Amino acid sequence: MAGQPDLERADLVTMLADLAGKPAAEVGDRIGSMELAWLVHLVEQRLDRRLDLTDDQLAGIRTVDDALAAFRACLAAATPPHTPPGPMTTAADG
Repeated sequence: MAGQPDLERADLVTMLADLAGKPAAEVGDRIGSMELAWLVHLVEQRLDRRLDLTDDQLAGIRTVDDALAAFRACLAAATPPHTPPGPMTTAADG
């Protein structure tokens, strides 16, 4: 998707591995509520975007794949981050 930040399953697994202090190959598919909270925080920091997940979306996240799908849906629905306008021009400028 053009303009959408890249977020892959491997990114989430790496974040979970770093959090647990173990190799990515040892990270299981299921995630708990504390792991999910950290994932949301880490993804928001990495992408400099807020994930406005609904209670229903959060309740439905049980696996890494669930998290990835919810995060991607949330990012796709969000407006792009604010970009300040460029320099103002006037009719006299150009």
